Amino acid sequence: MVGNKALAVFASGRGSNLQAIMEAIANGKLDMELVLVLSDQPDARALDRARRAGVATEVLPFTGDAEGYGEKLLRYLAPYSVDVIALAGFMRIVPPNFLRDFPGDIVNIHPSLLPAFPGLDAQEQAVDYGVRVSGCTVHFVDEGVDTGPVILQASVPVYASDDEDTLSARILRWEHRLYPRALQLYAEDRLKRCGRKVKILDE
Repeated sequence: MVGNKALAVFASGRGSNLQAIMEAIANGKLDMELVLVLSDQPDARALDRARRAGVATEVLPFTGDAEGYGEKLLRYLAPYSVDVIALAGFMRIVPPNFLRDFPGDIVNIHPSLLPAFPGLDAQEQAVDYGVRVSGCTVHFVDEGVDTGPVILQASVPVYASDDEDTLSARILRWEHRLYPRALQLYAEDRLKRCGRKVKILDE
């Protein structure tokens, strides 16, 4: 729709958060236009989901040169006039030169209550650590690993019987709710960064 922010989603895997975002747009709960889905994996299921929905796709495999990869990402995105990027299971650290030169914002969703358990295998870390509560976090992306300012969080219980799979499934259900909600706040220009914190306007 005219006036909506242009959204690109970067994904490496099955694209379940991408699907939640597309459904939120289709149902009128997210006022953004999904203009591109990009993956570093040619066989990512996220690409199939996007193509079935008529969304443009790009594939850019990582070649080991982070700075060169960042430059290529910028070139790939240029024709789409993207306002904001949502990382949705994108298994690459965003190169510093891309973060510096991309004119919009980049957000990510992580399956823990950051700053606890950043990086890979967050659900396994939570189970192994014996925490009673975990969850998911939507945050702005900076040059660290899952260190950017927190936008929204949701908590879920961790049971003694949980393993990585059962906890992951419980957290994922909340990811699908939380990510479109956070992106809608962005679409409404209601997120104001104040140093390490993000203030939600009119809350």
